[in-house]
Amino acid sequence: MTTQQTSTRPDGTAPDEHGTHRVASGFWRFIPGFGRPTARFVHRWAIALLVSNVGIVATGGAVRVTGSGLGCPTWPRCTDDSFVPHGELGIHGAIEFGNRMLTWVLIIIAIAAFVAVLRYAGSERRDKWTVTLIALGIPFQGVIGGITVLTDLNPWVVALHFVLSMVLVSAATVLVYRMRPYPTATEPAVVDTDAPSTATRRLGVYLAWLLYAVTWVTIYLGTVVTGSGPHAGDVDAPRNGLDPDNATQLHADAVFVLVGLGLAALVYARVFARPQQRSALVFVALLLLQGVIGFVQYFTDLPVALVIAHMFGSALLLIGATWQVLVAQATDQPRVDAA
Repeated sequence: MTTQQTSTRPDGTAPDEHGTHRVASGFWRFIPGFGRPTARFVHRWAIALLVSNVGIVATGGAVRVTGSGLGCPTWPRCTDDSFVPHGELGIHGAIEFGNRMLTWVLIIIAIAAFVAVLRYAGSERRDKWTVTLIALGIPFQGVIGGITVLTDLNPWVVALHFVLSMVLVSAATVLVYRMRPYPTATEPAVVDTDAPSTATRRLGVYLAWLLYAVTWVTIYLGTVVTGSGPHAGDVDAPRNGLDPDNATQLHADAVFVLVGLGLAALVYARVFARPQQRSALVFVALLLLQGVIGFVQYFTDLPVALVIAHMFGSALLLIGATWQVLVAQATDQPRVDAA
């Protein structure tokens, strides 16, 4: 039996949880937490990054359903003569400008998360790449948002804007999972005759990926429904020309497929006692709630509050689908301890 001892260096610094010494130096030593980031500190910034990306999805939905998409009629300025709205633009200008300002809050959070991950001794190369792509994706998403304004809220460009926001939500979910300071449930330490076969474990991975793919299809079809419906973001904004009832039916069909896959993933996890039981149960619960909201908003002529809730629910569903893939892949191979 061997024991690990915590040692200190002559400068008084102790190793972190990975056993790596990291001296707080340079500019960052003056900012609490960033001089020598801990696992918990980095994880909190990853959560903040995820929450802020979900938040911008919800506020973007508020801009659309309140008809404020062209509250600032141009970009990057609000008007041809000013970066900020004036009184003539009214409440719509304030709502649209407020959403633009929230993007800067998101950028600040992304920079903080980027620095925390890069300075954290336990970060792997893929973690650094993930947070870098998220940080770069946020200003790029702002540019796409500007293009939606310059194209007078073309429904296909608006759909692209929403889809890219959801890509950032999924990527931020990966970062939260990767940076978590606590372990995830794994296979038994010793493989025995009761352990699931390789084919059984792989089935869980395939189910998770299929669930993830169909979640994306469902989300995109939702943007098609929105592009054919009344919430154009502005009274003069164009529609995609599709029949709203047909688009809604296609979206509903995808939802039914997703419900079947979600239940299949839950049954699989329960029958084979897989670690993703909890994530599968949460996903099904979110999916059923999202379905109820969708049906109610359809039969009540799309009230503003329910439309925003439905967009928020879409982000939560994608988080759930992403998490299932991550857990399924992490537990694909059983851990075997040497005797």
